[in-house]
Amino acid sequence: MTPQAEQHITIEDLVNRAQVYLPSQEMELLRKAYEISAKAHINHIRPNGDPYISHVLSVAQILASMRLDMATIIGGLFHGILKEPATGVTLEYIEKHFGSDIAHIVDGTTQIDKVQFNSNIEYQAENIRKMFLAMASDIRVLLVKLADRLNDMQILDFPPEKSIEFAEETMELYAPLAGRLGIDWLKRELEDRAFSVLHPEEYKDLISRVDSSLMDREKYVNDIKELLSKELLKHHITTFKVLGRPKHILSIYQKLQVQNIPLEKVYDKVAFRIILDNVQDCYQALGMIHSLWTPIDSRIKDYIAHPKPNRYQSLHTSVIGPSGDFMEIQIRTEEMDKIAKEGIAAHWAYKEGAKISQQDASTFKWLKQLVVWLQELKDPKEFLDTIKDELLPLKKTYVLTPNGEVKELVYGSTPLDFAYAIHTEVGNHCTGAKINGVISSLKKPLQNGDVIEIITSQNQIPNQGWLNLVRTGRAKSRIRHWLRQDEWEKACKVGEHICTKALKKHGLNLKKLIKSGKLRTLFQELHCNSLEELMYQVGSGKISTSRIIQMLLPEKFAQEEQDIPSDLITSSGSKNKSDDILTIDGIDGVLMKISKCCMPMPGDEVMGFITAGRGISVHKAKCANLLATDPERWVSVQWNDTGASHQAQVSIKASDQKGLLAEVCHVVSEADANIVNIDAHASTDNSMALLHLIVEVKGLDHLSVVLQRIRNIAAITEARRV
Repeated sequence: MTPQAEQHITIEDLVNRAQVYLPSQEMELLRKAYEISAKAHINHIRPNGDPYISHVLSVAQILASMRLDMATIIGGLFHGILKEPATGVTLEYIEKHFGSDIAHIVDGTTQIDKVQFNSNIEYQAENIRKMFLAMASDIRVLLVKLADRLNDMQILDFPPEKSIEFAEETMELYAPLAGRLGIDWLKRELEDRAFSVLHPEEYKDLISRVDSSLMDREKYVNDIKELLSKELLKHHITTFKVLGRPKHILSIYQKLQVQNIPLEKVYDKVAFRIILDNVQDCYQALGMIHSLWTPIDSRIKDYIAHPKPNRYQSLHTSVIGPSGDFMEIQIRTEEMDKIAKEGIAAHWAYKEGAKISQQDASTFKWLKQLVVWLQELKDPKEFLDTIKDELLPLKKTYVLTPNGEVKELVYGSTPLDFAYAIHTEVGNHCTGAKINGVISSLKKPLQNGDVIEIITSQNQIPNQGWLNLVRTGRAKSRIRHWLRQDEWEKACKVGEHICTKALKKHGLNLKKLIKSGKLRTLFQELHCNSLEELMYQVGSGKISTSRIIQMLLPEKFAQEEQDIPSDLITSSGSKNKSDDILTIDGIDGVLMKISKCCMPMPGDEVMGFITAGRGISVHKAKCANLLATDPERWVSVQWNDTGASHQAQVSIKASDQKGLLAEVCHVVSEADANIVNIDAHASTDNSMALLHLIVEVKGLDHLSVVLQRIRNIAAITEARRV
């Protein structure tokens, strides 16, 4: 049963609720905790005028309604008490008088209560990170926080602007968390209350329309329940419950929006549930239902054989009902139903003689694993995106390892997602996969029941394109982490190489500077924590070697600032990967881009320019833009022989005549080259045609052939590379 908001709960109400399932000797501790909490909050009033202690009691009452242990209930009474230092209640006091278990829960909830959300993405990400850390230490911390959030949403005594922010947090974070833990009633109530704040007009309209069809819906529910009961008895299933409940308001609203249909067409506004004695009866009932009505194949789910991570088990089916409308039916046992409604809280509910901590590792595995991933994500946007990916109730795919272990993945996941689900190193070195014994593409979506075998090689490493092949948050975060680490290491190598050469010109030696300790002051001035970080900043172009030398030898050199042409830091958009076809003095894999101002290709003498945070921009050695910059930021680069295609700019002058453009395109194609872009116009006196092409060729020799073919056209007067 869904606990509802109860006004002005007293300590006696709480004791009466708790002593139904808790030992009577524990009630004295509960009363003592109430007295301390009431004294601490004696002068605190809610914005609606109610004493703050009424909120604290309501939170504890919700936790007692979930039949949680005494430590969790008292944690609810004490949540936030440490924020009031004037009361003299400290964490040490709680531990001394109530034990370390309760103190731990109170400390965790206090850490969460310190989180203040706002629009600043960095601030928000860091606070959510702290919140997840506190929750992962003990599931009961999260359960107290969810009860606290529920009562706040039930009262919602904030100013309008704050209420909207609060509802958004509830919808985006707390309701999905409740869902991820399988506490269905809590998720639904949080969503509906948040929906009423975020879309008040739509909520009121939908409530009134749903209420107006109440009599018809009740008759419909009773007719179906009666029919199902008769059929179950016919099949010799005698112990059962048939329930029908309306779907929650947000669920109906989302269906109206997605399917763009009127309310009258939402036939599955009611979900039916059959609760049986055992698993065998569940499968027999499923067969019975499919013999009565036509099932919808895509909506048959067996969560008994393949439970969700939050331990949810049930059979789901949707059928075309007696009136030709969709009807959703869930089939489960009593124990499954308890877990379905209460989720992870059912496991953590009070059981005499049982220690909650015994099952903590397995039951709360998902949140602990998520916290590990989140600790490694430094980018705030990536962090928040990962949170949303993990909390979204996405459709799942269930696949198997060769030894039969089931892995749950997001629908549409690929073998690469599966590889990262096995282990990070398996993912990082994945070269291919066998699906059901057949070698398959890494981009192929997996299907339920597929058996996956991953093929690995130590020579394989992740690349940027892998991010387009994966769907799961874990795989994305692991790939990004590797790419960032790889970029860091390459930039450090380049930075050390450049620094060594630049310092040598001025009689300085990097190793000697390190030993002398002179670099420590430099680190402070340049806001670097280590030599490695300094080398990274130099290698990525964020700190110039001239600045370092000027700081080491201020009496001899003055720092010079020069403007850099924008062409030096933009790429041509060429399809080839510059970091594969070029190297910097033998250092492979550094991020490099072909500059679009001069478009160099193999055969051209080239030079690299270290841009500010955008890698190396590669130019022709005599490019005017390059020559206008600080030579301190130049670095030698060499071509690799990869056979890749390259882009070149070609300028053409010709007599303006019909069919000229078509003939130029034909000869370029005949020369086995590709035209990427064409810009054609007439001269001012309309006597000449001026064409500007960007063509893809294999190198200078190939470009020479293309230019000669163009020059052989009778109307052409000039064709040259720009």
